[in-house]
Amino acid sequence: MRDTPERSTAVQIARRFSIMLAAAAAALTILGSGAAHANPAALYNSAQDNFTAGNEAAGLADLRQLLSESPDDAQALALQAIWSDYTGDIITREVALNRLDGIDGRLADDTRTLFRAIGAAVGTLPNPIPAIAGPQTGIAVLGYGLLPDGSMRPELVNRMQAAWLQAIASPLSPILVTGGNPQNGITEAAAMQGWLIGHGIPAGRIVADHRAGSTVQNALFGAQMLREAGATSAIVVTSPNHIRRAVADFIVAGMPVIGATTSLEQLVSQLPPPARSSQRGIYLDTIRTLRLPAER
Repeated sequence: MRDTPERSTAVQIARRFSIMLAAAAAALTILGSGAAHANPAALYNSAQDNFTAGNEAAGLADLRQLLSESPDDAQALALQAIWSDYTGDIITREVALNRLDGIDGRLADDTRTLFRAIGAAVGTLPNPIPAIAGPQTGIAVLGYGLLPDGSMRPELVNRMQAAWLQAIASPLSPILVTGGNPQNGITEAAAMQGWLIGHGIPAGRIVADHRAGSTVQNALFGAQMLREAGATSAIVVTSPNHIRRAVADFIVAGMPVIGATTSLEQLVSQLPPPARSSQRGIYLDTIRTLRLPAER
């Protein structure tokens, strides 16, 4: 066919249109549908902030946007599974877990352990009656803020009385006391250790973690120290209103919990399992114990 000025112009227009489409496609690939897609870290951190503030819908929306651009982001998939579980969206939870299996199998397994830990914690009943255990089960006693002079508050004394009964019931178990936050140069662990020794517990049974400043750190540092002391499981000792969170954190930290001994204060009010909305603190704590709020 003989070329004509009209045909030549049409060909040039078509070529220019193709170039424009290719450029637009390249821009979308780089930027996504909006500027926020260019920075997955910002979306991840926004999701974390929304979850902490109690806005699960906004946090999950952030994760969906992030995963549309970075579908192989293992931490985002784990968070999506966890908060979908909290909101009762089991389908999204399982889809996220299945995708995570192919990207980071270990994190997928750890996320499933987190679900089991939360289930175990919610089903835990505060119990002032000590359990009977042998030398491979450690006793983990969690600290509580000291008075300015370094002495123990009544809440911590109550925990120590429960711990003493547990130590007597399991005379071969190593005892972990865990808590930093020093007052007047004395850590929670040091005050607890002194109390136990003063009440007849041999010093050689006690290992002290003076670093922990939170329940998450109680579990992360304490689980490692209990393993070093030869323990393969633990009995957690704390207050009734704290026991479920502590149990969940120790399980996620890799220390199976076979008992939960508590003081008598507030016991009755803590017997009913917590409502879903009251479980947010457990979810947040176990996520931190899993070390998912990693820097981006």
